[in-house]
Amino acid sequence: MSVYPITLSQTSFIHRDKLTYPFEERGLQFGDGIYEVIRIYAGTSYLLTEHVDRLFRSAEAIRLNLPFSKQKVMNLLIELLSQNKMTSDGIIYLQATRGSAPRTHAFPGDVPANVYAYVQDMPRKTEQLTNGVSVITQRDTRWENCYIKSLNLLPNVLAKQAAQENGCYEALFQKDGIVTEASSSNVYLVKDGTIYTHPATRAILHGCVRMRVEEFASYLAIPFVEKAFATDDILDADELFLSSSTSEIMPVIMVDENQINDGKPGSITRQLQATYEQDAAVSQTVM
Repeated sequence: MSVYPITLSQTSFIHRDKLTYPFEERGLQFGDGIYEVIRIYAGTSYLLTEHVDRLFRSAEAIRLNLPFSKQKVMNLLIELLSQNKMTSDGIIYLQATRGSAPRTHAFPGDVPANVYAYVQDMPRKTEQLTNGVSVITQRDTRWENCYIKSLNLLPNVLAKQAAQENGCYEALFQKDGIVTEASSSNVYLVKDGTIYTHPATRAILHGCVRMRVEEFASYLAIPFVEKAFATDDILDADELFLSSSTSEIMPVIMVDENQINDGKPGSITRQLQATYEQDAAVSQTVM
């Protein structure tokens, strides 16, 4: 498909092949920027408001001035889908950096942010959502502000690569034996009918789907506890699952070659998956 990024600072729509920045671009040289990945179902964005809210939270956290209001960026992203005649499942990728300026560590003065967004097709991972996935554990070596959706993702990249090389879907980060999250997902343990997940501190990214999981659990009358669990707890878990915009609610059936319970997605995970699908379907009728 043709993909037309929208350069939000100039509010222009151009073909992706025409998008260029000077080589002294702070996102490229310093990772000095933020991003969002927004799910699209049948041409309609899912959790758009939540993602834009988080974009602005991340911008505030790194003192990045964005050249538009929340409503403006939402309107432009909706127009981006229209410009691309998007009717399939996919994603919007949105990135903002501190701009282009001669290289120096300190913030440049009076330089506009570089902001762009594009769409691409991404079918749902139906087979993995149905059957579950295997993951590995990796030591969490990231910085102390993981709640910022920063471009500084090298530890995440290395962990995801390790998972791939081990034939696994994801890597679970652990710090001193405590599970924080995964390389591109939040993670949850189910024991005796209760869902446990790491508290929404600076140590994890506050996922938009994670917020929905908590709402779904409340709707389904399933206890949801923000309490960290240990790698040792995984071996005794009834269920384990991940959440993210691209993974939805993904069952985990194997961790470091250790089977979770009977090796099949559990009933609570299935309930959450069904509620997620209903919620995504409703969002398509509302937009």
